[in-house]
Amino acid sequence: MVTMGARQSLGLFISPLQNSTGLGITTISLAFAIAQLMWGVIQPVSGAVADRYGPARILIAGLVVLAIGMALTPFMTSGFGLIVSLGVLSAIGSGAGSFSVLIGAASQHLTTDKRGKAAGIINAGGSLGQFVFAPVAQTLIQMLGWMGAMWSLAVITVGALPLVGVVSPAGPVRGGAGAGAVGSAPWQAVQDAIEDRSYLLLHAGFFTCGFHIAFLVTHLPGEVNLCGLPPAVASWSLALIGLANIAGSLIAGWCTQRFRSKYILATMYGSRALLIAWYLVEPRTKWTFYAFAVGLGLTWLATVPPTATIVGKLFGIRYLSTLFGLTLLSHQIGGFLGAYLGGLALVRFGDYQWMWYADMALAAAAAVINLPIREARIAPVSSPA
Repeated sequence: MVTMGARQSLGLFISPLQNSTGLGITTISLAFAIAQLMWGVIQPVSGAVADRYGPARILIAGLVVLAIGMALTPFMTSGFGLIVSLGVLSAIGSGAGSFSVLIGAASQHLTTDKRGKAAGIINAGGSLGQFVFAPVAQTLIQMLGWMGAMWSLAVITVGALPLVGVVSPAGPVRGGAGAGAVGSAPWQAVQDAIEDRSYLLLHAGFFTCGFHIAFLVTHLPGEVNLCGLPPAVASWSLALIGLANIAGSLIAGWCTQRFRSKYILATMYGSRALLIAWYLVEPRTKWTFYAFAVGLGLTWLATVPPTATIVGKLFGIRYLSTLFGLTLLSHQIGGFLGAYLGGLALVRFGDYQWMWYADMALAAAAAVINLPIREARIAPVSSPA
């Protein structure tokens, strides 16, 4: 909740940053794009550390580095400084305390049929953070200015440190039921995984998911501004995305127990293409944005539970944090392009129209890409006599 809530609300700071520092939208978009990439780069690294030493240490480090990055941001007046504070430190901190470590830790204690549901619950926590943090961050910006708001988020992040002891034991958890590891070491598991066609197809689809989410979380406030609507519409839209994704994540986790995850992913990506097409023909009122946000939220990060479930089915859970972390890296390479190209499109064309077209096309392609993934049928649940 804390790491994802803080990370997904940073787009609200783009306009205040631009006005305060005089840095152009292209420079700021580059910093946010690098943040998307670094959030992904740290996933397999933090996952491998958690697989080796347990999740507690990496979670503590992540929260501390996230807080440091946000606390330093108000002192940065150059593009390079913004890249260091938001693009590197904050991104690495939030990534180290995110999905690959948390889902991997939970999966070690659960049977195969429960892991997708657990991933959905963890994912819903991240969405709850977005729902809570977006309006809080916007209110803090209005009350304290963007610098005071950024420092407040840093303090809130440090306040989450006591939760680490509850979340995980101090040491590594050895493979539990159905551990079925691939390879004898993380590097061997990675080598075996990248030779699997289904794993590569999963990466390709998840790349599109990252492009979609990063473009929206970074530039939705700018889109709202272009439509002449107040900033509160952007913050409440982000909050509604988070709220809807709580339901979407729980539903996705439930569905992994009853349907093949590749079909769940194909349905989600296809629905995004249709939703964007609907948005492009509607008048840009606040109610359009709110309805669009709810529709987006239902699949926003709800792709995580079925994606993690497929990785676990293909390779077992011994190195799930590492292998799912690599999948998240693909997600964030797409995120880098979504955040950065959005800024370039705005400078070149004055709006985001071509980005919407690209997003729609990629979502439709991702729906098709997931269908050939190798995944066994879901075993029917026998009814009690």
